[in-house]
Amino acid sequence: MKIETPLITRSGQPFLASRSGSLSAQIVADVRDALFEKRLKPGAVIGTEKDLAAQYGVSRIVARDALRTLEALGIAEIRMGKGGGARVARGNPRLFAEALAVQLDLTGVSAAEVMDAQRAIECLAAELAAENATPADHARLKRLLAEAEAIIDDGDAYTRSCREFHLAITEASHNRVLVVQFISLHHVSWPSHNRTLTPEVSRRVLGVHKELAALIEMRDAAGARKLMDDHVKMIRARRVAEHGDKHAEEGCC
Repeated sequence: MKIETPLITRSGQPFLASRSGSLSAQIVADVRDALFEKRLKPGAVIGTEKDLAAQYGVSRIVARDALRTLEALGIAEIRMGKGGGARVARGNPRLFAEALAVQLDLTGVSAAEVMDAQRAIECLAAELAAENATPADHARLKRLLAEAEAIIDDGDAYTRSCREFHLAITEASHNRVLVVQFISLHHVSWPSHNRTLTPEVSRRVLGVHKELAALIEMRDAAGARKLMDDHVKMIRARRVAEHGDKHAEEGCC
């Protein structure tokens, strides 16, 4: 399926740009809009460089630039050789979780901003996990708890284990949007080495995690959400304090 509109228009008039970059951007926008409007679906043919150049009345350089941008955005997959060309890509949002995290970091978002967003995501994820978790999800949470207990004296390994536990709860929600957002935020917020982790804190965290797993298995959505809210609020207090925010709250998780 090729894009039906051969020329971008605005207010009924042909779009004419003075720079090739502007024309390229309009082709990208047209393909993106067609995707959002469901006129293009994964696997649909976008066309070759030659096809787009003829379709939009632009040079092949402009068409090539548009295809490269579409590929970089993850919208298009480009195959070379006979029978090649661009097709709408199959979705894999996890590929862009790290890219989003990089952009958040470059933007300079604060620890408080990240943790507030993380709180919203994880509270809903815990609630949905209690409603949607499968026997396999419950088994995974129990396995991670057992592994965490075995490595509780190894600070770095235990920190990684806690991250995996929180990810497992989010994945048990069976909401892919929440999962991708969680992964992005944890690239920014979750430390590889937790300097403030003490044996007492580790045991307290493990206790909270065990209670969360139990509430999820009991299908207590409200209880799981409330406990996760309290848990992430304490994590937030520590993260904000570690980043030197003058408004940091006192507390630990």
